[in-house]
Amino acid sequence: MVMHKEATIREPLVLGHKTFHQVTEDVCKPIEGKAPKTWYVLFAIAAIIGLYGVGCILYLLGTGIGTWGLNKTINWAWDITNFVWWVGIGHAGTLISAVLLLFRQKWRMAINRSAEAMTIFAVFMAGLFPLIHMGRIWVAYWVMPLPNQFGSLWPNFNSPLLWDVFAISTYLSVSLVFWYIGLIPDFATIRDRAKKPVAKKMYTMLSFGWSGRAKQWSRFEMISLILAGLATPLVFSVHSIVSFDFATSVIPGWHTTIFPPYFVAGAVFSGFAMVQTLMLVMRKAYRLEAYIHTKHIEYMNIVIMATGSIVGVAYLTELFVSWYSGVEYEAYAFINRATGPYWWAYWAMMTCNVVSPQLMWFKKLRTSLTFTFLIAIVVNIGMWFERFVIIGTTLHRDYLPSSWSMFYPTHIDIGIFVGTIGLFFVFFLLFTRYFPVLSLNEIKSILKSSGQSYKDGDATTPAFSIEEQHLANVKLSPSATSSSEATTHEDSVTSGAELDVLVKGLGAADESQKDDLKELAGLGPAIENKLNEIGIYSFAQLAKLDTTADLSPLTTYLGSAGNQAKLEAWKIEAEEKLKNDNN
Repeated sequence: MVMHKEATIREPLVLGHKTFHQVTEDVCKPIEGKAPKTWYVLFAIAAIIGLYGVGCILYLLGTGIGTWGLNKTINWAWDITNFVWWVGIGHAGTLISAVLLLFRQKWRMAINRSAEAMTIFAVFMAGLFPLIHMGRIWVAYWVMPLPNQFGSLWPNFNSPLLWDVFAISTYLSVSLVFWYIGLIPDFATIRDRAKKPVAKKMYTMLSFGWSGRAKQWSRFEMISLILAGLATPLVFSVHSIVSFDFATSVIPGWHTTIFPPYFVAGAVFSGFAMVQTLMLVMRKAYRLEAYIHTKHIEYMNIVIMATGSIVGVAYLTELFVSWYSGVEYEAYAFINRATGPYWWAYWAMMTCNVVSPQLMWFKKLRTSLTFTFLIAIVVNIGMWFERFVIIGTTLHRDYLPSSWSMFYPTHIDIGIFVGTIGLFFVFFLLFTRYFPVLSLNEIKSILKSSGQSYKDGDATTPAFSIEEQHLANVKLSPSATSSSEATTHEDSVTSGAELDVLVKGLGAADESQKDDLKELAGLGPAIENKLNEIGIYSFAQLAKLDTTADLSPLTTYLGSAGNQAKLEAWKIEAEEKLKNDNN
């Protein structure tokens, strides 16, 4: 048990003195309970936007690529911009899951599940654009290496466009397997709790017969490490290969060796910003503040600040090299970006991606949830502009002034892009409704080392055994120690009159209104029976406790298991339960 020991100076990763049972309840509640009205409203909006995008795609396929704003000079524009943007967003999930798993970072456990889901859905959206860009989506299989019976071998293996096909399909398959493997133990937990036959059958199939035996856990941990080892190089290789779409050309502004590391840093940058956006909304909507709190937000903001700084250095390096190379075409490409017709896109990119992340150096700002939410949106906007600046502003000024042109997006361009955002949120909302949004069993694995009960030395909850309390040198609060050592049986029960007055102030209740008080942290069957004997049956009564008044009659009656601090904690938990029930 000593291996669970963690320095008390570290802030807890699980707040609220949670027990194993409470963790299960909190994570399963969005799945087992009725979805709030807000969920239905958001789902309807996302579905309408997604359907509009699908309609635009069908119109494009029926009419032709001419419905986009492309021309002979600018043959890549919003389509490839959106493709690179979505692939970048998909990088944070695998980084959080794989790289941080290999480095044994515990804080990843509260955000990895949703980040992995975000990766899958973002790659789905990214894959749409190259397929649409082909114009003839029904012959998309031509990009794959086919047996000679199908005719000539069409793919050009010297083209990075074909490398994209292999890189992204490999990345998607490994990420999908990694995500699903992690879900299996949690599906089994939901299966065992399910009451409706349909839900029980569905989660039984999804859990693949998981029983929680030691051999299964051993294999689960082994395969997780193997998949993390496979996924880690993919994080760096996939966006490097995407950057080769540009870097292997001879077009000024693209033909540069800095693209691979610069694209990878930018992908992690935008991916973490999207994770922040989704996590901040989800923690509020599903009341997961105890599991996704300021410390997690701060850690992610530090990653955003670091990768944003790398991206800023890359921008400055590009500017320096374009001047130092002495190639006038290269120099003009960057002068045109900053001062040409698309200057507004370039400076929006610089402001959003270089300036805004540097504000994270201030602890007060990087721990502010409102500021983080705004910066995350700003970064995602800035990263879209970065991809547009790289593609649009580079192509619109060719070697020959006679071929110079401008790109103006049509309503189909805009509709398809906005539609993919709608489809992304449709998938994500369905995920939050039917899948556990937190890694349930992984959070339980850190409860004994990073939970607030352990940090506070108040490990008198079912999550801790007597031996673990002894090994952790748990110190009981002074009120509990004094009451257990200095009082006698005669002093332990106060006058019935004082206790009766206190209980009457909480309101009358009987057996018919009885709540399961054992759901409260540290309140076992014995304490519940004691409370029932004096007429305290419900959460509503405990919520009415006046913690500023003298509660000594009640604390003395309950003994060492019911000190002032415990009563205050029970009051807060009871208020939360009543609030959740009302909602």
